[in-house]
Amino acid sequence: MGHRTPLYDQHVTAGARLVDFGGWDMPVHYGSLLDEHHAVRTDAGMFDVSHMTVVDVTGAGARDYLRHLLANDVDRAPVGKALYSAMLNAEGGVIDDLIVYRRDNDYRLVVNCGTREKDLAWLAKQSEGFAVQVAERPELAIVAVQGPRARERLGALLAPARAAAVSDLKVFGFAEDGDWLIARTGYTGEDGVEIILPGADAVALWQQLADAGVRPCGLGARDTLRLEAGMNLYGNDMDETITPLQAGMGWTVAFGDDRDFIGRAALEAQQQAGHEQFVGLILEGKGVLRAHQKVISAAGEGEITSGTFSPTLGLSIALARVPAGTEGKAEVEIRGKRLPVSIVRPPFVRHGKTVYQQ
Repeated sequence: MGHRTPLYDQHVTAGARLVDFGGWDMPVHYGSLLDEHHAVRTDAGMFDVSHMTVVDVTGAGARDYLRHLLANDVDRAPVGKALYSAMLNAEGGVIDDLIVYRRDNDYRLVVNCGTREKDLAWLAKQSEGFAVQVAERPELAIVAVQGPRARERLGALLAPARAAAVSDLKVFGFAEDGDWLIARTGYTGEDGVEIILPGADAVALWQQLADAGVRPCGLGARDTLRLEAGMNLYGNDMDETITPLQAGMGWTVAFGDDRDFIGRAALEAQQQAGHEQFVGLILEGKGVLRAHQKVISAAGEGEITSGTFSPTLGLSIALARVPAGTEGKAEVEIRGKRLPVSIVRPPFVRHGKTVYQQ
């Protein structure tokens, strides 16, 4: 039996199909992945993401510590804003990707569940020599409410201060009210919020949202939505052997000054030497693109890192790592056959609309 989030009983009652995900018993769907996916693209859906690990970083040295630890620069985020970053090893490989929330006097991180133990050990090891405390917050749950009507539907259920926060937040902004942190962030390519809150509060909120017609969504729809939105999944699209530059995450690396972050020298060397590029693929015929399928192009061979059937587009899409200079058309090997694909720039879908460009 895996770990269970505070919402486990709600998932069982709602008829979820549960799977082991990073050691947690999580819902993969509640009957129809497609219906859940479309609910988020057209209205509102909710996800239990309480398996993610919340870590608070406090102390006089917190800023210096995070500027050393992360490839992105926490100074890019003013107080009340969230920042996406990778945490790298000395070779520039991605130990994990995470969100940092910059608060008045400290910082909150949310890291992936499958890398929890590795991350916590790395955070502790790198804290040596800094005046900093790193504390996991296992009592906190996370509920994501996503979709074009997500904020409107959520706001209608909340007390005035929290409802105001939900309606007023800018993208990547967050507000705190008591022990709730409400952030206008997500992993779907739609508007919405993610709420970090005590476990008991999460159970009550989930029930209120369900009663108001917000559809529970599982990991299956979470994956199709994030892939359409061109968002990376740790362990698929990047890992400890892949740098942000090879994973389409160059925008999350702040080289701006001489800040000495872990992995910087390796990334600068890779920039000089050149590296693979990260692209989107669209299958032109029937079939489904999947991770680890081979991509054959005029510039050489590459590999799909994530692939799926896109419910919004009605065709198969993928993210892939390919040789530099790959463009136009390529082929993917599926069950011994070579099928044509178009190379595009992700994201594929944002705010319910097709946005990819060739």
